[in-house]
Amino acid sequence: MQRKLMRTTAAGLACIPLLLTGCGEINVRKYIPFGGDTAIQERSRTPANATEYQCAANKRFYLRTLEGGAAVWLILPEREVRLDRLGAEGSMRYSKGNTVLELNGEATQLSDGAAVSFSACKPAAAG
Repeated sequence: MQRKLMRTTAAGLACIPLLLTGCGEINVRKYIPFGGDTAIQERSRTPANATEYQCAANKRFYLRTLEGGAAVWLILPEREVRLDRLGAEGSMRYSKGNTVLELNGEATQLSDGAAVSFSACKPAAAG
């Protein structure tokens, strides 16, 4: 009985190379997630419909305008928050709690309470 099982196993193993030759070329590299010949395409880190602001000390944040300018969505590395416009329709100050964003061209700043977290911010050059 054991001899018959061994012969059957040996015959099965001998047939594997014959079966694999019919598969054609197998490119194993395309199935390895961290290797291969193909060029890696870098995805944009900018959130959709957002403007990147570059600030002093190499800090940056993203800003998305909401409701025709009545509010903005502030995207920071550690959190995201909606800020509502302060004052009249033409105002460029937005706030929620003690977080205040003042949009003023290249002098845009973001303060969190008494401390100015982001200063000398300006929209990043489109590229």
